Amino acid sequence: MQHLDVRIHDHVATVLIDRPEKHGALSPGLLFDLNEALGDVHQEKKVRAVILSSRGDHFCSGVDLQVFQQIADLPESERMQQWFEYWRAVSETCEKMLRFPKPIIAAVDGAAIGAGFALMLAADLSVASKRATFAADAARRGLVGGVTTALLSFRVGASAAARLTLAGETIDAEEARRLNLLCQGPVASDQVWVVANEWAKRCSEGPAEAVQASKRLLNESVGEALLTQISAAAADSASACTTESAAEGVSAFLEKRKPSWP
Repeated sequence: MQHLDVRIHDHVATVLIDRPEKHGALSPGLLFDLNEALGDVHQEKKVRAVILSSRGDHFCSGVDLQVFQQIADLPESERMQQWFEYWRAVSETCEKMLRFPKPIIAAVDGAAIGAGFALMLAADLSVASKRATFAADAARRGLVGGVTTALLSFRVGASAAARLTLAGETIDAEEARRLNLLCQGPVASDQVWVVANEWAKRCSEGPAEAVQASKRLLNESVGEALLTQISAAAADSASACTTESAAEGVSAFLEKRKPSWP
């Protein structure tokens, strides 16, 4: 796979986002590879748990704004469909992770931003380094991060989700732990995968059928409301991309300047 490195050791598969030059930004190709990898690992009977991590200085910087700029340059009649396809791929990836029958542990080193934060939130457990940071800052770019908002609200409640989504606050690993987004306190960068592997092994100690049934019950407790919100988020996020604010926010980010909102 062009954008992923998948390795299997004992009963644990490690899915490594391999796009360090773009800080793990979610291109359409990367999203396709991630869905394919999850499907392959699902079929691998000896795999009992999955670690999702990334190569480079960051876990995932979120949506690929250069792809957004390319879509913005398309004829107007084509843009909406392309934006919708992109956001649908993000939504479907997160839903696939939630429905995935085996435990997924996110190992976060560096920044998890926007849709990259959503990937972490869609995992069952998360560990992070002391230098990890988390942000749901789509609104600051003139965008709508519907998937991230829905998952944040589920994981931490509406009040904390509002603080992170509306104010665009960036939090560190200690605050993420306080909000129960991490299953333990932050560790050194060179220990993130090691600790994630320990949790993966713990999840593999019981019989596979019992662990998978337990995860299914956890997902069913989420109810259809969250899954409906995630599916609807693709349309909401795509619609937001058609606005002047979105165009200005993306351009300002790529040009490394402060946006001038219409």
